[in-house]
Amino acid sequence: MKATLLNLPNGIRQVIFVLCMAACIALPVDPPIALLTGLVIALVIGHPFIHLNKKATTLLLQVSVVCLGFNMNLEHALKAGKEGFFFTIGTIGITLLAGYFIGKKLKIDKNTSALISNGTAICGGSAIAAIAPIINANDEQISVSLGTIFILNSIALFIFPWLGQHVISFTDEQFGTWCAIAIHDTSSVVGAASKFSDKALQIATTIKLERALWIIPISLATAYFQKSTGKIKIPYFIFYFILAIIASTYLPRYFPVLNIQMAGSTLFQYIYLFGRKGLVVTLFLIGSGLSLNTIRQVGWRPILQGVLLWIIIGSLSLVVIKGVL
Repeated sequence: MKATLLNLPNGIRQVIFVLCMAACIALPVDPPIALLTGLVIALVIGHPFIHLNKKATTLLLQVSVVCLGFNMNLEHALKAGKEGFFFTIGTIGITLLAGYFIGKKLKIDKNTSALISNGTAICGGSAIAAIAPIINANDEQISVSLGTIFILNSIALFIFPWLGQHVISFTDEQFGTWCAIAIHDTSSVVGAASKFSDKALQIATTIKLERALWIIPISLATAYFQKSTGKIKIPYFIFYFILAIIASTYLPRYFPVLNIQMAGSTLFQYIYLFGRKGLVVTLFLIGSGLSLNTIRQVGWRPILQGVLLWIIIGSLSLVVIKGVL
């Protein structure tokens, strides 16, 4: 089977790719549409800059998330984080435990199963990248787990806003919390929440990044039980996100110049808008990184494990959220 539907010269592929990315920047493109555009590019002509994609998406996502912090209030963020703290602990524990037994039942490779479980429980690809060296996962195990999480993230970006807007009557707070708990990767959490409302986006981002910090204790615990000396990756950008929230909350009070509007927006609002647009481009790049080979490599067992974990965490969090919030 061909890797792409069209076999075009690399120069033409580069031009088409750059034009599509420029359209995502210049036009009012929603995050799901940006992801879909990237997917179409990947499957039809392929990604002409695929060797740069991983570093580009990682850096751009982190910068975009930090920029989103410039439109948040510290008191509101602390309130959202406090309310989601014990919920986060419970859902992480349940997901990891369920993932262990499901992986065993489906006879999935132990490392692959552990990576999918951690990716679902904490924060998608970031958790997989942190846990993989600790458990000595090989390239194939990492690729399969990342592919599984990516495919489910892509689906979530489309179905979660639709469910929240047309099927389940969510408030902004409820939907933001549900996204942060039930969607794997930060990019899709932020993308889905931004499609719902600005308030849902703020809540989802805060809770998801609080959840991402659990990479540290989970990695330490895994290293202890595995007796591993692998390096633990700490998501430092989350601390920059916190600093952005503090700056957004307090600096305008002491420096009135920051409240001056230029063409209808303040400086911090422009930074926030840059983050929103950066997220759209990130999702375009994530979509364009998919390939038919990735889909074929994953197989049905890891996908089934990911779907079952998704149903468990999504249903459980839905029940709790609707009953509590």
